[in-house]
Amino acid sequence: MAQCGVKNRWGRVSLSPQSKRTLQMESQRLRPGKVSRVAFRASCVSSLLTCFIAFKNGLFNMHRKRSMFMALPELMAFIAIVILRGLTKVPSLRDCWSANLGNPHIIGTMPRNRFQDIMRHLRFDDRSTRSDRAKTDKFAAISSVWGSFVTNCITSYNPGLHITVDEQLFPSKTRCCFLEYIATKPDKFGIKFWVACDLKSKYICNVLPYLGKDPSRPSGERLSENVVMRLMEPFLDKVRNVTTDNFFTSLSLAHKLLSRKTTILGTVNKIRQEIPQSARHTDRNEFTTQAFSTTAATLTAYAPKRKKTAYILSSMHSVIQTDNTTKRKPNTVTLYNTTKCGVDVMDQMVREYTVRTGTRRWPVAVFYNMIDMAALNAHVLYQACTGRQERWVDFLVELARELSNTHMCAKKARKEKLLRTQPSTPSPGKRAMCQVKHQCKNNHATVRHVHCYRYTCGKCRREIPWQCQDCE
Repeated sequence: MAQCGVKNRWGRVSLSPQSKRTLQMESQRLRPGKVSRVAFRASCVSSLLTCFIAFKNGLFNMHRKRSMFMALPELMAFIAIVILRGLTKVPSLRDCWSANLGNPHIIGTMPRNRFQDIMRHLRFDDRSTRSDRAKTDKFAAISSVWGSFVTNCITSYNPGLHITVDEQLFPSKTRCCFLEYIATKPDKFGIKFWVACDLKSKYICNVLPYLGKDPSRPSGERLSENVVMRLMEPFLDKVRNVTTDNFFTSLSLAHKLLSRKTTILGTVNKIRQEIPQSARHTDRNEFTTQAFSTTAATLTAYAPKRKKTAYILSSMHSVIQTDNTTKRKPNTVTLYNTTKCGVDVMDQMVREYTVRTGTRRWPVAVFYNMIDMAALNAHVLYQACTGRQERWVDFLVELARELSNTHMCAKKARKEKLLRTQPSTPSPGKRAMCQVKHQCKNNHATVRHVHCYRYTCGKCRREIPWQCQDCE
């Protein structure tokens, strides 16, 4: 028996062999009754609208010009172009509308100048009251929109048994007081988010931004424990397991989660006080396992190679078993290797076709990350509701098309109405310009087409053969 620094007594546990088996995970289901509540239909645009429902309540604080205000269809079309820009990488924004490198769907959805005006005046709050709110909230420039987005992510999906908690560094070098530098990440600078992700579907269940020291956090509570409890709060008391790395895992956190009917599985830092003295020696033989237990959790010390020990804390295993392979891995290590990758795989998926681009404003960088997360969640919801497996890139293309469909139909109707109002023939002694321009550049025309109501010159006109009155 060894006593740890926080007065928790560990007992030695005997090991028993087990046959190698595949770990079964509970399948994810939509929360009962939520389909009708979020008005989710079997289309990709509805999936994203459940995550972007907050945009209906005045997302953009434009300048007080009439041309700067826009309706929801135009906002959805703007988001569609942002998504399509992530699918087709071009050297600059101007090339998205060029004849050689441009995307035809982007060109037909919105003019480039209008898109640049929206990006230039993009705001997520009331700028006149931001300074007062920023005194107590560092995330004030986008906090209201972010809160609505996270609430929709929580209420739209019912995760499975295993949830992974880890950090995400969204690459950005914008000037803000909570910009992080992590040398071990591929992108050294960025905005850090704490993410709780469902293991099987990679659905983002909950997410929190890291804003530095939090004055509301109790003085005696560790940051790691506070983050895990806040992320898991909507999913506690439902017999789930949370997998964490050595930054979060501790015995005190295991006690807190176990009191809320939630177990924990994660690696433990070797400098933690929870590790008993008898387990701290590093001179171990290869593939050896030593186990300890308390009333709340079990601690596994496994040596994957000589003079290297991995410590696994688990409150869901009462018996530690080793498999019959050469490495003789204990069941806690096997389960941890299976459940630790939720957030990392999610981050890899959103980075493949990310909408992130260069910006000097950190709220816009957060907005880009929000679109990436919402699109991934929409993909999971779409597949769960329809039962169809669709490629990530194909879903994004269809999503952008559905988002811009309403705006493009309204744009086409306005154009047709404008063409209908023009006279069937130009004023006497005057000629109109050709409005088709398929075969000409700036030819004059005097005849208007009977169906599309556009003035058509001789080169752009199509000759129709004669028909008798009996034929339609």
